[in-house]
Amino acid sequence: MRSDIAYFSESEPVSMGDEWFEIASTEHFWIRRRFDVLRKLTPEFNWAQLKLAEIGSGTGLLQRQFEDYFGAEIDGFDLNQTALQNAVTRKSRCICYNIHARLDQLRAAYDTIVLFDVIEHIEDDRRFLESALFHLKDSGALIVNVPASKSLFSAYDRAAGHVRRYEVQDTNALMKACGLTITAWTYWGWPLLPLLAVRKRWLKKFTNEEKILQQGFGPRGPLVNTALRVLACCEPIPQHVAGTSLMLVARRG
Repeated sequence: MRSDIAYFSESEPVSMGDEWFEIASTEHFWIRRRFDVLRKLTPEFNWAQLKLAEIGSGTGLLQRQFEDYFGAEIDGFDLNQTALQNAVTRKSRCICYNIHARLDQLRAAYDTIVLFDVIEHIEDDRRFLESALFHLKDSGALIVNVPASKSLFSAYDRAAGHVRRYEVQDTNALMKACGLTITAWTYWGWPLLPLLAVRKRWLKKFTNEEKILQQGFGPRGPLVNTALRVLACCEPIPQHVAGTSLMLVARRG
């Protein structure tokens, strides 16, 4: 457990299934594919030269990927103390911070802010984004990933603490309401759509949330994990047809 967490706020409960953190790792096929999509969607970003932050950093999986692949440090903000204490980062800061506090020392502090699989946990996603933007430079970029396709909402989403899944028109309206323009976006996870449809039906028979998360997200061993990674990569990026997730880059104006 880490002893170097910076406390800018007190820790608080969050709408997130803690068991998810025990399952997810940097080797999980979905975590790896999500990072692949980020790289393909942002080829012009010089990551090592930017001041970066991730809001909702959890156990630091994305931070570790930034460190290992880009050689970049990225501040991680979260309110889940257990997740922060188990963060796998090497150099990046782990910070307990409620972004609604809007500390003056963090005003417009970052060139790029990443919100990966966070806003679907938030009832008032617009207010949350507005607080996130307080920390972003006027010329900065916001990168968001969310689960896609409302028809796929299932027991897994409820166990994971999701309030909603998004269609592209939802993200477009949300960004516009926050004064943002989407400069790049993609669906991803198209090859996984049949599996999520099956998962939705399969999980109806479970009632224990921990079991639902294990059944719904667990990679089921290294061979299956590898096979799912190969399958997940069988799509071009960017693509605007369909997917299990949606990633976008947005800027002010």
